Amino acid sequence: MNIKKTVLISFLTAGLIAGSQGAFAANFKMALGDAAGGTQWELGQTFKTLFEQKTGGKHKVDLFPNGQLGDEQNTVNNAALGTLDFSVLAVNNVTPFSPSVGVLTLPYVIQSAEEAKKLTQGDVGKELTENTIRDAGVRIVGWAYSGFRVLTNSKKPVTTVADLKGLVVRVPKNEIMIATYQSWGINPTPMAWSETFTALQQRVVDGQDNPYITVSAMKFNEVQKYVTNIRYIFSLEPLIVSESVFQDQKPDVQKAILEAGREATEHSYKYLLETEDKIKKDLAAKGMQISDAANGEKEFIQKATTTVWPKFYDSIGGKDKLDKVLKSLGR
Repeated sequence: MNIKKTVLISFLTAGLIAGSQGAFAANFKMALGDAAGGTQWELGQTFKTLFEQKTGGKHKVDLFPNGQLGDEQNTVNNAALGTLDFSVLAVNNVTPFSPSVGVLTLPYVIQSAEEAKKLTQGDVGKELTENTIRDAGVRIVGWAYSGFRVLTNSKKPVTTVADLKGLVVRVPKNEIMIATYQSWGINPTPMAWSETFTALQQRVVDGQDNPYITVSAMKFNEVQKYVTNIRYIFSLEPLIVSESVFQDQKPDVQKAILEAGREATEHSYKYLLETEDKIKKDLAAKGMQISDAANGEKEFIQKATTTVWPKFYDSIGGKDKLDKVLKSLGR
């Protein structure tokens, strides 16, 4: 064989090898509704690191925070279509596509971080994951634990249901959350997450509710002064993967996705416990005035549970579904 043929064969062989390696490499995109610095980012970054390690660097994950790839509900649509790989979003934005997930957003069902962990990582969480695959074409592979949604506003301290009168409060486009505020006597303003900061800044709305860590990450302290610990919903933010994208992967990559999701979930829970109190103190030091609801939220709880729960029995799969969840929590 002459030198020219040897060089040509070597060149073609190298090209084929490089091509085959490239065929196995893939960059996945992950959308995040929140800005960098919150629990969504922490979950996403942890998943990215673990997944890339588990795949030996053959697969990468690029994070796009702050709604760069669309609002949270749009990312569910895009993942269902297979045009987006991953998304981390508030669980209430999954509910319109898979209504049974709404059991996790019924007011005052979850009353502690421990209960949130038990529900998402136990039989209830497994059933909801199966439902989202069936209903929405996306698979929940991890959870971010962000803590209870507290109410913030720019007008006045709020400690009673009556204090809500006159406030314009932004909520997600979620029927359960809208109904909860209506049970307290006001009509909230449904609004996309990407529009919220500007609306608060321009006083189009007076307030919103989100966990302390989100309030801090989104710098809401710059446009909000008062905080009320109403604790009506524990904020859960699932990491979803497009089911069609997941099924297209080889078994070892699927395994890496699931394992990285579980480990990132554990990290998120520990991260919440370690950081929430520090963030709360930091927001107070920056001028936010924090109040507890009067009488242990008794009036908020009574109005929300007696009015809202029955309205959504059918959408979550029946009253027995809620009873099962409450029983699993010892109630």
